[in-house]
Amino acid sequence: MSQQPTANSQQIAISVEGVYKDFKLPHEKVSSIKNIFAHALGYIRKRRKYETQHALRDISFEVKKGEFFGIVGRNGSGKSTLLKIIAGIYQPTKGNIAVHGKLVPFIELGVGFNPELTGRENVFLNGALLGFSEKEIYEMYDSVVEFAELEQFMDQKLKNYSSGMQVRLAFSMAVRAKADILLIDEVLAVGDADFQKKCYEYFRSLKKYKKTVVFVSHDMNAIQQFCDKAILIEGGVIIKSGNSQLVAKEYSHLFLQDNTTDISQKNKRWGDGKILYKNPKVSFSEDRKIIQITSGVEVLEDVGTPKFGFSIKDGSGRVLFGTNTTIIHAEIKNISPGRRLQIKWAVPNILNSGEYTIDLTISYSGLVAEWWEDALKFTVNSSFDTPYIVNPTASFILVERDREK
Repeated sequence: MSQQPTANSQQIAISVEGVYKDFKLPHEKVSSIKNIFAHALGYIRKRRKYETQHALRDISFEVKKGEFFGIVGRNGSGKSTLLKIIAGIYQPTKGNIAVHGKLVPFIELGVGFNPELTGRENVFLNGALLGFSEKEIYEMYDSVVEFAELEQFMDQKLKNYSSGMQVRLAFSMAVRAKADILLIDEVLAVGDADFQKKCYEYFRSLKKYKKTVVFVSHDMNAIQQFCDKAILIEGGVIIKSGNSQLVAKEYSHLFLQDNTTDISQKNKRWGDGKILYKNPKVSFSEDRKIIQITSGVEVLEDVGTPKFGFSIKDGSGRVLFGTNTTIIHAEIKNISPGRRLQIKWAVPNILNSGEYTIDLTISYSGLVAEWWEDALKFTVNSSFDTPYIVNPTASFILVERDREK
């Protein structure tokens, strides 16, 4: 891996150029010493045959400093292999990687933990592996335990912890690593809901302080919420890159091509159809200050906890804003099949004059029940416009204060 600075190192955190990664897979499996001797003559007479797996092919992209960058793809697409190459765990077969800054991977949480030691002893062991002095570990110990919510268990051996407890302790240590660049691989897929919420809060703080993050996930809501840009890998190649909203949409469509059918002839609605929107409408409040989105909902199958969402786009297709029921903590559970419901969104009308469209979405467990692109269209006629993307109401106050004597 190249670590040499380039002319762009002031702005670029990670540069990936023409990376290939091949793995050799043996055709013959030798499972015992007896088989080795039985086939010894054959190994001498002819070389063992291998099949080459092309895990990555011609991968190129750049991650700017302070950017939250997403890598998405289906299982086996090569995204985790790419992350391990960036982390230095694998070497590329061909191509160059340049990393500018100290990089810490959150790829396998808990690596270096000893199950025979207590939680307390593992904090000091793992802290030393992360490069902290004993004094620094003592200073951070209480905050590590508080974040992990394991105050009553720190003197128990790690082997007696549940998997969720081990992950909480490992993550609580990992987030304190001194790093310029973080590589994160699906840490949100483990732990309970409260812990995942804590992870999200940590990610928000990373964005606030402009940390460079490369994030691999199957959760398209997280990709859209946190990532500035993203790439989609399929079959070891990049098939989509750019805006995280567009990459997330392409990922969902790619997944659905193999597993579901279109639910409209116009190819504007994708999903498995387990929950559907019915007769959506967009309207305004009487004073035109609120945009109201209403729709019927038909539940055909039980999907656990569905996420209802929307996004508003301008005339060029650029996503301006949106949200979903998970982001606003309005989870809807136990919707039984056969029920007919109605949902209603109300958002401030902060748009300039123009034509706009609305995408409606329903997802569950990383799958899409319905993605209705351009489900609604509407026009805004603002009394005054600004040169900016949106036009929120603003107030200004000038106060004259007496000069202090």
